[in-house]
Amino acid sequence: MSTQASKRPFGVTILSIAAWVAAFLAFVHVLQSLGILPFFIGRFVSLEGFNLWSALMWALMVWVWVSVAQMLWNVNAEAWIFLTVIAVFNLVIDFTYLIGKAEWTDVSVNFIVSALILIYCLLPGVKKSFNVK
Repeated sequence: MSTQASKRPFGVTILSIAAWVAAFLAFVHVLQSLGILPFFIGRFVSLEGFNLWSALMWALMVWVWVSVAQMLWNVNAEAWIFLTVIAVFNLVIDFTYLIGKAEWTDVSVNFIVSALILIYCLLPGVKKSFNVK
């Protein structure tokens, strides 16, 4: 076992795994924006659409989530604030989708994962792991 893994607190490992899950969900949004996977609206209606701008923005979010997951895995001190900002940014994106034409089923999993990441980031034990007061 490496010394880095023995120094990594359990809460940081959980956050890193959650960031990888968020990266996967952002990748699913990329595939939906490219028209490869359908958007599900309601129970039985699925729509396919192509939106290059949305695909580029979600691809950027994939890159950001992968970067923050690696930072967390290596227990970088800056990872906590970066993860908190990105989780809030992701929540704002999902909320603006809901204000627009998106349905709750389109963003629900992404919204819930981002909210759980943000809540977990703000727990005192996790903040202490990153020496945040």
